[in-house]
Amino acid sequence: MIKVLLAEDQIMVRQGLKVMIESDPEIQVTGEADDGRSAIELFEKQSFDIAILDIRMPVMDGIEAARIIRNRWPLVKILILTTFDDDQYVMDSLKLGVNGYMLKNGDTESLIRSIKSALSGGLSIEDQVAAKVMPALLKQQVQENIVDSSITPREKAILICIGEGLSNQEIANRLGLSIGTVKNNTSTILDKLELRDRTQLAIYALRHNLV
Repeated sequence: MIKVLLAEDQIMVRQGLKVMIESDPEIQVTGEADDGRSAIELFEKQSFDIAILDIRMPVMDGIEAARIIRNRWPLVKILILTTFDDDQYVMDSLKLGVNGYMLKNGDTESLIRSIKSALSGGLSIEDQVAAKVMPALLKQQVQENIVDSSITPREKAILICIGEGLSNQEIANRLGLSIGTVKNNTSTILDKLELRDRTQLAIYALRHNLV
């Protein structure tokens, strides 16, 4: 059973999201919070596989909560709930290495897919969010399009797949590799590029026009 912590300050929205999430029998919302601080307190009492955090909440917003969760419980996956006009908030959370961004008005299928993608190592960004945020993010820091010369052809292929948001299993299937090989190569790429996580790899791929 996949255990979810759901943090959203609007109770009607939270209840609706819970119904959508639990429409999949493999997933259960085992913790609910109406602000980031309450979410952290729940983490101190019980374990979760994934945290779904509203980006704007009173007391402590989703960005700060995500930062604390990432530092204290690094194995927990994090999805951010956003609205179409939260550009800067999304860019800030992107830098933290969260595992996905979902619009609050998204459908059940997309929500479930994002949860499972995050748990399998993928990065999910709603098309509308990506289309609006990525150009602004790229303008913030212009980099050369030349990929680091230490990256091998296989590593570059994996980097491209990560940039497309594929999970380890999907990358393995596409490239005809084992999951272990994909994981090992991903770790090597992170070391070579001195990056922290898959989200930063995805951003690197975008900035270097690999996807």
